[in-house]
Amino acid sequence: MLVAGAVLVGGTAFRVWQVARIDDYTKADAIVVLGAAQYSGTPSSVFEARLDQAYELFELGVASKVITVGGKQEGDLYTEAASGKNYLQSRGVPADHILAVETGSDTLRSIEAVATAMAARDMSSAVLVSDPWHSLRTRTMARDAGLDAWTAPTRTGPAVYTRESQAHGIARETGALLWYQLTHFSADFSYTAGQ
Repeated sequence: MLVAGAVLVGGTAFRVWQVARIDDYTKADAIVVLGAAQYSGTPSSVFEARLDQAYELFELGVASKVITVGGKQEGDLYTEAASGKNYLQSRGVPADHILAVETGSDTLRSIEAVATAMAARDMSSAVLVSDPWHSLRTRTMARDAGLDAWTAPTRTGPAVYTRESQAHGIARETGALLWYQLTHFSADFSYTAGQ
């Protein structure tokens, strides 16, 4: 039993690492940017790195629509989605090419909200932008929600600065993915803290 558990955890950690290394720039209906912390409308460094990656994908013509997603914490003036939309507009992405889905307090709720918004607009394929270690869980949830989804994560920002942050990200995401696969609930109560 102990050996089986170790194999499961080790295999999952390897898949998290493996998918983190994938950059798929296949054309999609939308580029979906997973939210992270923002401060009075200014994206955190983690969120900014994701938004910059989405901007690059938009400029490369991967999709003509960018979807920002994420709600707000109690007391916030802006949602993560609105903060992300404003940032992308400031970089030159036209407002009518950005859809802000202003709900979602964790990865699962955000993905479900995006899937609903995309279905209402006859969109079904998405390239997902988040931190590399978050890619496998995000992709798994998106596919479970009925989206044809793949990943092109950020390669900059605090999530990838050091070996320590990379190891921490892989460990956290291994646990979060196993929890999701076991329960189909999100384990983001600890994931988004501090981002």
